[in-house]
This record gives sequence, C-alpha cells and structure tokens, in this order.
Amino acid sequence: MPPTLASLVHHSALKLTVRAGEEHLDAPVRWAHASELTDPVPYMEGGELLMITALKLDAEDPEAMRRYVKRLAAAGVVGLGFAVGVHYKDIPEALVQAAADEGLPLLEVPRRTPFLAISKAVSAAIAADQYRAVTAGFAAQRELTKQALSDGPEGLLGALAGQVDGWAALYDASGALVATAPEWASRRAARLTTDVERLRDRAAPASAVVAGAEDRVELHSIGTGRRPRAALAVGTASTLGTAERYALHSAIALLTLTTERNRSLQAAEARIGSAVLRMLLAGEPDHARTVAGDLYGGLLDAPFRLVVAEVPASAPEGGDPFAALTEAVESAAARAGEALLVVPYGERLVLLVVDGGAGAAACVSYAQTLEAARSDAPEQGTGDESALLLGLSAPAGPIAAATAYKQADQALSVARRRGRAMVEHEDLAAGSVLPLLADDAVRAFADGLLRPLYEHDATGRGDLIASLRAWLSRHGQWDAAAADLGVHRHTLRYRMRRVEEILGRSLDDPDVRMELWLSLKATSSGTE
Repeated sequence: MPPTLASLVHHSALKLTVRAGEEHLDAPVRWAHASELTDPVPYMEGGELLMITALKLDAEDPEAMRRYVKRLAAAGVVGLGFAVGVHYKDIPEALVQAAADEGLPLLEVPRRTPFLAISKAVSAAIAADQYRAVTAGFAAQRELTKQALSDGPEGLLGALAGQVDGWAALYDASGALVATAPEWASRRAARLTTDVERLRDRAAPASAVVAGAEDRVELHSIGTGRRPRAALAVGTASTLGTAERYALHSAIALLTLTTERNRSLQAAEARIGSAVLRMLLAGEPDHARTVAGDLYGGLLDAPFRLVVAEVPASAPEGGDPFAALTEAVESAAARAGEALLVVPYGERLVLLVVDGGAGAAACVSYAQTLEAARSDAPEQGTGDESALLLGLSAPAGPIAAATAYKQADQALSVARRRGRAMVEHEDLAAGSVLPLLADDAVRAFADGLLRPLYEHDATGRGDLIASLRAWLSRHGQWDAAAADLGVHRHTLRYRMRRVEEILGRSLDDPDVRMELWLSLKATSSGTE
C-alpha cells in the first residue's frame, strides 16, 4: 500500500504529532511538498502532504486560516504539516480550529525534524510500494501464464479473479459469454452483453468502465485486428491498484496471444476443412474421414446438413458478406460444443452443420432475421447481409454428401427465384411443383408452345385450349372429358386431332402430354 498519514505519524524518526483531523489519517500520501506561498493551490495536484512554517501567513487570524484551509481541502491536499519553533513556537489556535472544522489532518513537526526527512520518508515508502506492486505483478504474470498453459482461458480467468479479488469473464467475438470465474459471477457477467456488443463495434484495443451498485467492471477488447475477437470483463469492489493493474494487463496480453495463435490454427483448420469438403463432394468419404481425423471426424459420424450461401450479383460490393453468418453459426456451435465445417467454395460459402444442432438452428435464425429485415424495409433493403441467399439440404451422411450439395444448390436456386433468404430442400419435396412454374423461362416456353392454339381459338373456329385442358385433366378419357365440355365424344376426338396437327406433336406421347399440362398451368389462364 502507498504511505498514509498514519504511517508517517507512526514513523519513529519523524516524531510527528496529530493536532487535528485524526479521523482522516488513513488518507494515502502521493507526495510531500513544502511551500510558503499564501495560495499554493495552483501548484497542487491532489494527494499531497503540504509542509509550512507560516513564513508569509497570518496564522493567528481565524478568518484568514479558514479561507486558507478550505482552499487546501478543496484542492485535494490530504494533510498539513506545521513546523513549530521557526516562526511560531506552537501552532496557532486559529489554524488548529480551521483544520478541525474542515476535517483536514494537521501534523505538528518538531524543529529537529527537517522537511527533507519527511519528503525522504514519503519517497521511500512510495518506492517500496511500487517495488511491491511490480514484484506482485511479475508473480501474477507467472501464475497467469502457468494457468493459461495448463488449463487454457478458464484457468487464466480463475487466476485473474484471485489476483484482483473479484471476478472475471470472457466473451466471444459475437458478445456471447464463454466462461466466468468464479461461477457465481456468470449471472452478473450475462447482464453485460449489451455493453460488450457496444465495445465490439469499436476498433481494438478498446476499453470501457461500467459502474454498478454492487461492483465496478472494466471491459477490454481482445485482439489486434480491426474487429475484436473477444472481450474480457473484470469486476471488483473498487478501483484496481497498481499490482491488480499489472495482473489485468498480463491477462489481456495472454488472451491476445491466444486468440492470435488461434487465428493461425483456424487458417490451418480451414485448409483441412476445404480438403475434407472437396473429398466428400468427389465421392471419397473414406479419404475425407482420414484427413478430418479428430478435427472434423465427429461431424462425419452423425447426420449433417449442408448449407450453401451466396450473394446475388446485384448486391453492393465491399466487406465480407459472409462474415456475420459465419460468426453467428461458429458462436452457436462453439457454445454447444459441436463440430462445424465452414469452407469458402468459389464465390459461395459452404457449411456442414450437425443435423438438429445449434449450428443448423443458427442458420435458420439468421435467415429469419434477414427475412424480417426485408419485410420491414422491402424497398431500401439492409445492405450486403440482407442480400444473402441460403439453401439447406436434407439430412445426409458422408456417402451422400454430393447429393446433399445438389439438394442445397436446388434449394438455393428456388430461394433466388422467390426472393427468399433461405429455402430448405425438404420443403420443396413436401410442397407442390406448381409454384416452381413461376419462372420466366418456364412461362416463355409455355407461351410459345400454346400460342398456335390460342391463335386458332381467337378466330372463333373452336375451343381447342379448353378441350385440351378437359381431356388432359380426365387422363384422356373421352366420355368423361366430353361430358365436362358438354359436347359429343366424336367432337372432342376431332378437336384433339386438330391440336396434334397444329402443334405437330402426338398426344400419345406421355412427355408431350406432360409438357402441355404444365404449360397450361404455367400460363395465366392456366393458373387462374
């Protein structure tokens, strides 16, 4: 601890006597300074023990002393040392009373104690306190390093909480709580996620102080890049001292080294993940398992889903459009302890997520957020993220990975046509094929195929379109279709022969019948 007025009073060589302000002797002394100015306040910084002989003061004037002492107290002076036997035999009662009224400690300095001795005692105590703080800081650094190497971030947080006599918490890049020490602090740390998110939006390094009713919390970003990769929170009952500050800075440095090292490891993992994906899509699951090893092996042992994401060509350029999706899915998978594969694949992003797991749920939740943003601002859009499109395959295993990719690609194509943020392949199979006919190319084909029939009917020479629709809907049953139209079956047979002649196609061909039926459904009159 730094020197206090009490420690100076108890210093056997100084022989100081307390004359006023006994209740404030625990105030720390930042420096000891001698000044005979009638107003030394402009030269004070706060925390000083001011030493005087009252050479230029009228120390016997009560009003003058009240003003003098009040200015000193307002400037943060923690004590006043008065040398007796120089200009005054004793401390004048006016000064004693003024100090007592203001609560400012007043120390009597005997003639045989020079001011220099007091200054040396304060300086030595400050130096000793700084040495203890540095020594404690190095010891804390060793302990933090030891815990970080043996138990990872969790061990480091535990050691840091002990060093600062408080609690510590670590948050990931998304602002989600990763770990706390001690465990009882998790509820308190969870209430700070909004503050952590605000800190995340600032360039690293960044810090903030959150003052609460129960503690004082310091937040620090972790990482050297433009965006923080993590955040550290430290809660204590009061402001950190020098030794505690050393421990905090050591923890920040160790966590930064860990995250930066993890970036290199993540780059290596990404290369392995890319190789695993390409082997799966090439139909080489055994080789993919061998390369994946323990890193991605667990993901290949359970059913997974394959997600394909892309950015439309119309989206504005700049930034990483996949960053937010990647961050959301990685954070969710990390909290759930799930394996995850995220691979840039050309201009797309491919993700392998555990079927029914947190990563898959994060993809769906992310897409729902985009859909909501589009609904709120359909004309303006919300930037790159709102333009992201995702296709989700059905559950699959390593052998069917190539099929899963095709499914995700098909779902992505539907999402692109429908203007949806995400489409699941299972939804396509569960629904109807008719909504898929809304594609412009399909309508153009249908219009071209049926145009000769529409032109024929426009001349008033027969109702070939209605007859064709009725005949196809009755699966070529002449009597039933003729009854629907209210005509004789021979009339219907004649009309179907005219359809064949005009189109140059045989209605006996099932492919022709399928194309004609779908074309009728795709045209405006066919879908009314």
